[in-house]
Amino acid sequence: MSNILIYTGNVIQLLHKDVKLPNGFIAGLDIIKHPGAVLIVPFESRNKVIMLKQFRPVLNQYIHELPAGTLKSREAPFSCAQRELIEETGYGARKMQRIGEIVPVPGYSTEKIIIYKAEQLIRKTRRIEEDEIIEHSVYSKRQIQRMFRDKKIIDAKTICALAFCGWL
Repeated sequence: MSNILIYTGNVIQLLHKDVKLPNGFIAGLDIIKHPGAVLIVPFESRNKVIMLKQFRPVLNQYIHELPAGTLKSREAPFSCAQRELIEETGYGARKMQRIGEIVPVPGYSTEKIIIYKAEQLIRKTRRIEEDEIIEHSVYSKRQIQRMFRDKKIIDAKTICALAFCGWL
């Protein structure tokens, strides 16, 4: 059974691995090894959340999404969520609760995204990274539902997080 490292990048590794399935078949898999990530649903109030409009160079377009980020080496998910919330919105949270976990592409990636709900927001100094082009705005539940119906929210992790919160 082979286990071949094909590529190591800044965030991911690409492996080829032969895996014996429960039925005995040997499957050759191409696997993206990912360190994991977090996503935060920042509630400005009970019926309003902060969303980002972020330029995604891979898509060459701006998309609406919730704050999120990749775990750094040995970083705890909760710490990552606190860091990303401040970096991308300029807010911290007095209360942050884990509300779920998703596996966005289980057919070829090990990535898991842990979803947090952030409440009682407090202003902090925003520390946006140089490679991120982000604007943030506050939206009501009704506005978000309309954006989703109008296909203006296409980010899968954001859709899942909003569903976890009962907003979709």
